[in-house]
Amino acid sequence: QVQLVESGGGLVQAGGSLRLSCAASGRSFSTYNMGWFRQAPGKEREFVGGIWWTGGTTDYADSVKGRFTISRDNAKNTAYLQMSSLKPEDTAVYYCAAQTVVGRKSIYAFYDYNYWGQGTQVTVSS
Repeated sequence: QVQLVESGGGLVQAGGSLRLSCAASGRSFSTYNMGWFRQAPGKEREFVGGIWWTGGTTDYADSVKGRFTISRDNAKNTAYLQMSSLKPEDTAVYYCAAQTVVGRKSIYAFYDYNYWGQGTQVTVSS
């Protein structure tokens, strides 16, 4: 069992930056792929980015590519989402999620994740 706790959300002006953290419990953090998703009011949950368990590969949604960066520190059992050049359309609840690498799973699909955090609100004002 893995428990995930996000932090770092808040209110920021357009063009600003925030760093979200996702702290994981348990001893197997380094064996999980980690993903970040977001959900705006009235919209479906969407993939923001992911980092494979090896730590060397990341991928992002086109809407955030070049502005957001995902990293992980396995020694601290923590994943990060660095967000820069924020836009009002980035406003959403942001979730981190952990995915076991057993079986055929997509890092892009929310239904392929095993554990979820509670979410943290990010609001970008214009």
